[in-house]
Amino acid sequence: MKRRGIWLGLGAILVVIAVGLGLYQQQLGDQANAEPRGGPIELPSTEGEFSLSQLDDDQLAVVFFGYTWCPDVCPMSLAVMRQVMGRLDPEQRRRVVPLMVSVDPERDTLARLEEYMGFFGEAFIGATGSQEALEELTERYGVVWRRVETPDSAMAYTIDHSASLFLVDRDGEIRRRVLHSPTSGPLQAALEQALEEG
Repeated sequence: MKRRGIWLGLGAILVVIAVGLGLYQQQLGDQANAEPRGGPIELPSTEGEFSLSQLDDDQLAVVFFGYTWCPDVCPMSLAVMRQVMGRLDPEQRRRVVPLMVSVDPERDTLARLEEYMGFFGEAFIGATGSQEALEELTERYGVVWRRVETPDSAMAYTIDHSASLFLVDRDGEIRRRVLHSPTSGPLQAALEQALEEG
């Protein structure tokens, strides 16, 4: 009888733990699936102090979070942005500001960013900031990133990061979020729609 009571007690404890873990995992899932809030972007950049508020009323920034030492996703995303910019007519192109925010402030100086962004076009702006500023900004935009040490590599570390593109207006409102794609179609369609909406 005593043994049965112990087993019932242990069973109740396990149920409470399981329910608690389930609620915790649900909370983490809700955070991961939450829509990004967006908001202001104000950072030192290759064009001086950058702020979304400097954009004209009819302009949009195409914002990408990455870093210049990225071996694949970043150059591919920027190449896609360059392709789309090349397909816009001059008036549409005037209304689009391509911006990469580096999440590797240790290596990505403004001089390094200026050289790197130059490979993609004169209109491309690179920006970065302190670790604290980047953490606050990326949290608002729902961007996940972390430093991964690679001691056997000449780079010493890489940055794992999410790779969405954000179409953002001067007020920091996210008009569209475009998932990473090696082709230009999704970004072009989203950008054309957003520009039509004004």
